[in-house]
Amino acid sequence: MNAAHTPSPRIVTVLVAAMGGEGGGVLADWLISAATAHGFPVQSTSVPGVAQRTGATNYYIEIYPVPSAQLGGARPVFSLTPNPGDVDIVAASELVEAGRVLQGGFVHPQRTTLVASLHREYAVSEKSAMGDGRYDGQRVTEAAQRLAQRTFLFDMRALAWRNGTVINTVMFGAMAGSGALPFSREACEQAIRESGKAVEASLNGFAAGHDHVTGAANAAPAEQGWAAAAAAALHPRARAMPEPLRTLVNHGLRQVSDYQDARYADLYLDRVRAVCEAERAHGGDFPVTRETARYLALWMSYEDVIRVADLKTRGNRLQRVRKEVGARDGEPLRLTEYLKPGLDEICSLLPTRAANWLRTRLAHKSHKLSIGLHMRTDTVRGFAMLCALRSLRPLRRRTSRYAFEQAMIERWLDAVRRALALDPRLAFELALCGNLVKGYGETSERGHRNLGAVLDDMQVAMASVSHDAGSLEQAADRVRSAREAALADPEGRTLARALGLPAPEVRAHPIRIVRRRPAR
Repeated sequence: MNAAHTPSPRIVTVLVAAMGGEGGGVLADWLISAATAHGFPVQSTSVPGVAQRTGATNYYIEIYPVPSAQLGGARPVFSLTPNPGDVDIVAASELVEAGRVLQGGFVHPQRTTLVASLHREYAVSEKSAMGDGRYDGQRVTEAAQRLAQRTFLFDMRALAWRNGTVINTVMFGAMAGSGALPFSREACEQAIRESGKAVEASLNGFAAGHDHVTGAANAAPAEQGWAAAAAAALHPRARAMPEPLRTLVNHGLRQVSDYQDARYADLYLDRVRAVCEAERAHGGDFPVTRETARYLALWMSYEDVIRVADLKTRGNRLQRVRKEVGARDGEPLRLTEYLKPGLDEICSLLPTRAANWLRTRLAHKSHKLSIGLHMRTDTVRGFAMLCALRSLRPLRRRTSRYAFEQAMIERWLDAVRRALALDPRLAFELALCGNLVKGYGETSERGHRNLGAVLDDMQVAMASVSHDAGSLEQAADRVRSAREAALADPEGRTLARALGLPAPEVRAHPIRIVRRRPAR
């Protein structure tokens, strides 16, 4: 064939979808460096976006896979933005980020190689939902398999953590291992070396991602070593639990131990074990105990003033703030915390009798006591105030809030255990009701009120219900309907209708009338 009729190579297009702090810009630089090492013409653009969590950014790179020396002075024409269906390689640092790119039409079944991490970074809308507001990741993975020519989906964040690096290194290795990049592995590794930042850890992450995609023989022993290390990290009492519960109970143990102390963690484990023993007769993989352990850990680490102060004064939190605002090492940072303590927050730190007395005396002034405070925690005085609140943790067991929460927890656990003696499905629905209690302030108050209404209704029903399968099935359905109603309506009106109760009153905010002098 005449050289004049030889078709020109097609421009290789790469789209990287990453979030802040994940090194998407560094990954784009590595791609440019590797292309330059081969002499390929290359162009890169980045488009900051707010599509998902106000931090998502698209990095778009176009590479002409022919050395510039062979073009005879000609230069390819590159595009600044990706076109739907016209992208060769898509790399997403998180599952829903992959879904966003899929929804945008950038992945084509006859052209695109999709490399994405399966882990999740939950959006604010997911975390703030009353119920389980998480997006269905299975729909994203199914769409990826259907819409991409080739897919490489695995948990890149976990692989990065195992190698002490950031997720962008694993993404780079997976992209190189897929064979879709017009670079050699040596050029990619040399690009990492030339960056001069955390080179060894970055090379380890690159190798881990590359070997995972190519199925290298040394990947399996690494996985086995990680599993062995994870098993060794289990608390001895968590290892004594049935296998389906060990990992979850261990996470719960770490949560409540960090919240209070080892004795509090022992209380958590004793409570979980009591439910486990009650469920053991039913066999299976302990679904009731699993959900109880999950929500019990969250409930026992409820947010109070002490917890907030503790989290705000931790070193890793201050480092994260500096990273989020882009402060350089040694650069001064002014940090102002916004606090709005009310009567309930103040009383929650007092013993029960003192808290009840103060609430009675100041109930008519509660709306005036809730005043917003701006505290400079980059100053010695402001930070010391938070440290003083944090130091109250040993006294938490003497507070009225602690007594109230523990009493409500015991009531919920008692209902779950008694239901297990009747029907495991009824107990499972009651265990899921632990999700009603969450948040702080009025949100927490409504959750306690809704859970109390469900338990009151169930107590009456269990006293009169017969032990036949039909009656127990109806009782379980009633609990499920009540829980879903409570999660659907934070004010509790839907729950009241479901249980046949009078609708709760809606608190009216006090109206302040301001008289102004007439203008002269």
